[in-house]
Parts: sequence; structure tokens; C-alpha cells
Amino acid sequence: MVKITLPDNSVKEYPSPVTGMEIAKSISPRLAKEVLSVSVNGEIWDLSRKIAENAKVKLHTWDDREGKEAFWHSSAHLMAEAIEYFYPGTKFGIGPAVDTGFYYDIALPGGQQLTEKDLEKVEKKMVELAREKNDIVRQEISKKDAMEIFTEKDDELKQELISELEDGTITLYNQGNFTDLCRGPHLPNTGYIKAIKLTSIAGAYWRGNEKNQMLTRVYGVTFPKQKMLDEYLVMLEEAKKRDHRKIGKEMELFTFSEAVGQGLPLWLPKGTQLRMQLEDFLKKVQKKYGYEQVITPHIGDVKLYKMSGHYEKYGKDSFQPIATPVEGEEYLLKPMNCPHHCEIYKA
Repeated sequence: MVKITLPDNSVKEYPSPVTGMEIAKSISPRLAKEVLSVSVNGEIWDLSRKIAENAKVKLHTWDDREGKEAFWHSSAHLMAEAIEYFYPGTKFGIGPAVDTGFYYDIALPGGQQLTEKDLEKVEKKMVELAREKNDIVRQEISKKDAMEIFTEKDDELKQELISELEDGTITLYNQGNFTDLCRGPHLPNTGYIKAIKLTSIAGAYWRGNEKNQMLTRVYGVTFPKQKMLDEYLVMLEEAKKRDHRKIGKEMELFTFSEAVGQGLPLWLPKGTQLRMQLEDFLKKVQKKYGYEQVITPHIGDVKLYKMSGHYEKYGKDSFQPIATPVEGEEYLLKPMNCPHHCEIYKA
């Protein structure tokens, strides 16, 4: 028997080995339908992996970050399978879950380019593959065997990733006709994915290095219910209406300049008036709660930042020195108020 400790510290015994799905079924039929992944002693696992020793276990649903990550990670694999169907020989980089869905970096064969128009057919194929409810199967193999598989597929991106892994067991995941290098976890099968929307395409350098080849990054989002996707798309449309860049331009509040820098607004007269009103409001609230206003210089002697520990921790990556005519004297632009305020308390 194996003892499983649940989040409420209750302990249940099961015949060894037991899976996360079997644990969920023993708790309630509803949980078995909603569970997406399982934590075993803090490590996120597939629901089908066998637990052979006593362990602390937590089951994750859509309401948990870990549940969404497994759902969206599996969705990235589903998208990759659909893309490979239309474009055999596609090379696949990485395809992680992100905060609002997932993406996959790909290189189509023969220098082909995926366009926004192509997303619709990929979406439809994903829906078709999801309805097949193909099992997503974990496979443990050696590094040598993994390298042979992706050498045969002529996927140098995966070969590069494998070459950097330590010798030992490497995991692949198989679903339908698609195989991918991945540590998981994943959903039990593709049928969990009910609603699909591929949202955009962008360029991305392989591994974020501009010296590497440019790949195509395809973004998407999926949900376990169509209603959830519909609500999400409505929310996106509403967010577009409230986009600060759109509102700022229409109301003549601020503008941007590439010469100044990305994300750095230049406040126009109307925007400046609005900003001043917000600042006045904040000052009143701060005063109400007992805060008092002080003003400190925008620069400080380097000795101040060495004393506070900021210089040692951040160094010249964050601070640009300002030289003075006095030998040995060096000032830095302040990145925060704390050191100056400490000197006020000392006074």
C-alpha cells in the first residue's frame, strides 16, 4: 500500500502504484472530470504517472495555475501536430504555456512562411484532432535514442536542445502522429481541449539570440468550454477599446517617440493636467493616512549606494556614474528613494 497525504493533511491508502487520476476518482466523480494535473511532493506530474511511494499530493484543476499550464502546454503540442499535418518537415523550437495561453516557435520547410490566413485551417485541424481524444503518452528514453529520433526528423532545433541535456532518461510525449521532446506534464488526452483560438503570429529569434535564425512564433489560447473562450474574446475586444495608446492619441494626452525610447510617454498639455490631478489626489490620500511629503536629490554619492548595498548588488548594470572635477568623487542617478530617506531619518 502507498500512503497519500492530501492538502488538508488527511491521509489515504491506495494499492501501489496509484495514479493522480485514480486518486481523483476516489475523492469524487466531479473532481475526476475537472482535474488536469497533479503535484507529487511539489513536482508537477501527468495524471497517468504511477506513484509508487508515500507522497504529498495536490490535484490541480482549471482554477489552479498548474492546471492551466498543463492544459495550455498540451494545446501547444496539439497546434504543433496540426501544423505538421499541413507542413511535413516543420522544425519545432519550444512551445510553452504562458500567462494567457501558449505559443510555439517553428520553422516551416523550404523557407515557407505561415500567415494570419493560415491560422484558420490550423485551428480547424486542431478541433478535429482534439475530437479524436488521442491519448497523450509519456515515453522515457535514452539521450542517444532521443538524438536518433530527431536526427531522423532532421530537426536541428530539437537536436540542439537534446545535446545540452544531461545523460540519462529523457522524456518524449506522443499523441496521434506527433512526437515531441518535452518534460511535461500534459493532459490525459486531446479531448479535454474544447475551444480553440489562434490569436497571432510574430517573429522570434531562436532562443532569444539575434545571432540565431528567425523563427515564426504562433500564439494561441484554449479553454475547456466554448463559453469561456467566447467570454475571453469579448474581454479582449473591450480591452482594445480601453488601450491606453489608443485613448492617449485620441484625447491628446501623450505621445511616443522612437528617439526617446519604447514605452516612454511624452506628456502633452491635456495629459499633464490629468496627471497633475491624479498626483494631487494621491497626495491627499497619503496625507489622510499619515504620510508626509519629502524631496530628495535625483543623484547621490556612490558611497551612499555602497553603504546601502545597492551598488554591490546591482553594480553598474543599473547605475551610470556621473564624474565631477573633484578627483575620486562619483555620483549616480538614484534608482530608488530608500537610501536618501534613511539619511532623513538619521538627521
